[in-house]
Amino acid sequence: MTPNKRGMVYFVGAGPGDVGLITVKGAALLKKADVVLYTGSLVDAGLIKKYCKKARAFNSAAMHLDETVRIMTNSAKRGKLVVRLHTGDPALYSAVSEQAFMLLKAGIPYEIIPGVSSAGAASARLKKELTVPGISQTVIFTRLEGRTKVPQKERLASLASHNATMCIFLSAGMIKKVVRELGKEYPSETPAAIVYRATWRDEIKITGTLRDIAKKAIEAGITRHAMIIVGGVLGEIAEGSFSRLYDREFSHSFRDA
Repeated sequence: MTPNKRGMVYFVGAGPGDVGLITVKGAALLKKADVVLYTGSLVDAGLIKKYCKKARAFNSAAMHLDETVRIMTNSAKRGKLVVRLHTGDPALYSAVSEQAFMLLKAGIPYEIIPGVSSAGAASARLKKELTVPGISQTVIFTRLEGRTKVPQKERLASLASHNATMCIFLSAGMIKKVVRELGKEYPSETPAAIVYRATWRDEIKITGTLRDIAKKAIEAGITRHAMIIVGGVLGEIAEGSFSRLYDREFSHSFRDA
């Protein structure tokens, strides 16, 4: 993790909110960083206070792409270790791709350090597993189309035909439409939940069904920063849905039945 003469940029997943959920590697990079860019509207500033003792920190909330890349590029060219701190996991809805493209164009090396996604954080706060035998073994991460277009084959109603577990990002402000699209394939009594700012101090968890989740979310004033989860895994789990992995009658390479 030591920068070369040309410097290095690390895209680091900050996790969903709780400062304790950043990875050990991510925290170590923050401690070593010379320059840190973070989105103050999404990333808890407590991470900066706790780990960035020597770094020059930039709140990128009001910056556009060219500005953030310029800071990263100029810093790396001066041999600095740069951390671009992203909420959740950089692999999902983080806009890392265009930043990485521009860094490569400028000849700046970079690495991506994964983080805890809001999908995993929300399911943990609901005390639910997203994959349960006999109910769902598939999880779909998606979003409703807004200003960012979604391919026609990936529209919610089409994805809902699988009746798999659905984690819907960036769509809380359009929850009525989310429910309407999902209702074309899921029964109205399908369990649903919305978790606002999972793991933050002001977290709100709302559970219900597709029939009433939109009404509950609107009454709670949730319009952004929330994960919507839909699927049978959120309901009561019967003994018949237990995994075979720890069943006493189940053999594998480390244990006889």
